[in-house]
Formats: sequence, structure tokens, C-alpha cells
Amino acid sequence: MRSSLAELARLADTARAEVVSTEVQFRDKMDPSWLIGRGKAEEIARKAKETGTDLIIFDQELSPAQLFHLERIMPCKVIDRTQLILDIFAQRAKTREGRYQVELAQLEYLLPRLVGRGRDLSRLGGGIGTRGPGETKLELDRRHIHRRIRDLKRELEQVRRHRKLHRDRRRKMEIVQVALVGYTNAGKSTLLNRLTGSDVLSEDRLFATLDPTSRFLRLPSGEQVLLTDTVGFIRRLPHHLIAAFRSTLEQVKEADLLLHVVDASHPEAAEQIQAVEQVLQELGAADIPTLTVFNKADQVAEKMPEEEGTLRISAFSDEDLERLKQAIDQALHREQVHGSAEFPVSRGEWIAALYRNAEVVRSEVSGVTVRIDFRLPLRRFRRLSKEVKDHIRVSSD
Repeated sequence: MRSSLAELARLADTARAEVVSTEVQFRDKMDPSWLIGRGKAEEIARKAKETGTDLIIFDQELSPAQLFHLERIMPCKVIDRTQLILDIFAQRAKTREGRYQVELAQLEYLLPRLVGRGRDLSRLGGGIGTRGPGETKLELDRRHIHRRIRDLKRELEQVRRHRKLHRDRRRKMEIVQVALVGYTNAGKSTLLNRLTGSDVLSEDRLFATLDPTSRFLRLPSGEQVLLTDTVGFIRRLPHHLIAAFRSTLEQVKEADLLLHVVDASHPEAAEQIQAVEQVLQELGAADIPTLTVFNKADQVAEKMPEEEGTLRISAFSDEDLERLKQAIDQALHREQVHGSAEFPVSRGEWIAALYRNAEVVRSEVSGVTVRIDFRLPLRRFRRLSKEVKDHIRVSSD
């Protein structure tokens, strides 16, 4: 619980709020109307009034009923962890797609919480929890909000189709894609900058970058890959965000390799790894080959041994960056498919596709059939068309 509150305080700092005090309550079960019970709520209300507090943030997601009752007795605005994260995303979204995604998530979150809040909304003014759709939009009737949600989904669907065209074009060009994933503030943007010489914003704050950025990276083998920095994950990532950002996060599903960046210096690194793996599972990306990169190893006193599929580095060490490039190279070529294919000589496009993707060991023409023995990385084998795969026999060795 303490670690969760510490993370909430960092989220508040990212949203430019100053934390003046923290309250903890232990209960056997949550109060359905007040979350923390009416007595504790009144105690917090008195303390907030005495200290001049203008915002109260709950670490648990508040139900519409809980928010309704708490706002009636609190002398200031009340939000929960989910709304705080949505507010941070609203600050960080720079592209049109990002702004649409955040607004959609906010409206879908706020819609069931609008009943009876006209007076409260009219006194919000501004600040944390009011960015994005804005005060005026939230005071409109439900019909208009539903219409706005439909419009946003339609716009995002167009963006999704446009993004798919780009992905299909990259696939046809056989561009290898590597995606940086990980808990927020693990150092993904710093790694992207150091590996590719780019200048993506990176700072010691949660969700420092929101919109995905891709840059080309040349590996020691000479192969060029597209390295993409994705939005950071977090424990209890609001499902509204996962749904709204699905078109952006589809880039993760299309990757040939995931670099799971972990803050090795964080005391709860294991829990953060689990949170990221849970989101990857929700996205349908859990089966993509993954290289786990323990970053900030220079801030850890104890030197832990590296296991298979893991690497311990500092993003500021040139030697470590070279080791990382080599590890990416090896991971992309580790799983090899060996086999043979028999094609009619008339199907030149199938033969060309295999030659383009595989290392041909032997080729023999017999009458109207050509037999090709080959080996190629598993990631490339998966990209072959069904027609080509139907004529392939994979070796069992």
C-alpha cells in the first residue's frame, strides 16, 4: 500500500500538484457509498479545510456513488487515481491522434459520473482533473457526449486504418520492427535517444512521453531495424486508456522483437515487470520474442548475473549500448527455421519470396518443379504468405 501511495505522489508531481499530506486507512472491505466510511471522510474534509487543500486524490478508483457522496462533504475537488492518470495524458498528448485518444478515454470514464454534478462542474474552474474535454463539454447533455464519443471513435478508426497501411507498407518492404516497452520512467526514451541519436523528450517523471516515436537503428550485422518507443505502462493502468490507445499499442503487436526495459534500481522491479506482462497479455502481445533489458544497472550496488534472454546495462555506457545492439542482433536471428520447399517453376513470385527472405542452402530444378533447401529466422518465416508456406516442409531437427 505504501509503495502504491508513493507512486500516486509521483503521479501527482507529474501533474504539477504539490502533495501536502497523505492519509491511510485499513478496512476489511470498502464502503460502497463512501469508500473509506463517512467518519473518515468527514475527518479528511475537516483537515482539508484547515490546511487550505484544493484537491484530494484517492488511490482507489471511485465509483459514481462514492464520488457523489465524497464531493458533497469535501471543501475541494475530489478525483481518483484513474482521473489523475487521464489528466497527465491530457497534458502530454501532442499529436491529434493522442488528443483524440485521451478525450475518448476521459469521456467514457466521466459519463457515468455526471449525474447530479452540474453545480460541482460549474465551480471547477480549472486545474488537475479538468483538462481534456473541458468544463463546457462536461456540462452538455448525455446525448451530446454520446455523439462526441461516436465521432472520436470514427476519427480513431480512420487513424487506425491509416496506420495499418503504414504497417503493411513496412511489412512489404520487410522492415524489421523492434518495440521498447516497459514500466513508465524505466528509461525507454533515454535508450531510444542514445541508440539512435534522436532527441525524444526524456525526464525523470512518470509518462514523460506519450506519443510513440520511431527511429532507424543499424545493428552490428549491418541490418537496419525500426526502433519504436511506446507509452509507458503502470500498475492498474485504466482500461479506458488501454481501449482508447489500442490503435497506438497495435505497434507493439506488430513488432518482431520487444525490448522490455526495466528499472533495475527500483525496489519493486519484479512487480513492475508483472504489471507490464499483464498489459502485454491484454494486448495479445505476450508471445512475441522478448529481450528483458535491466536499465540503470549503474545505480545498483549488487551486480546480479545475467540470465538467458536478459541484459543488465546503463543507458549512459557506450560499452553497454554496443552489447545491447549485439543482443538485439542475436535475438532477431536466434530462432531459425530449417526446411525445404517445392514449387512449380512457373510460380516465380513464390520462389522470389523465399529467396528474398531465406538463406538458400541448395536449389535444384527437376522438370517443372524446383526444390529449395533453406534456413531463415522464425520472424521472417511467419511473414511468408500462406501460399508459400503450403509448399514448405519444415525440418524436425
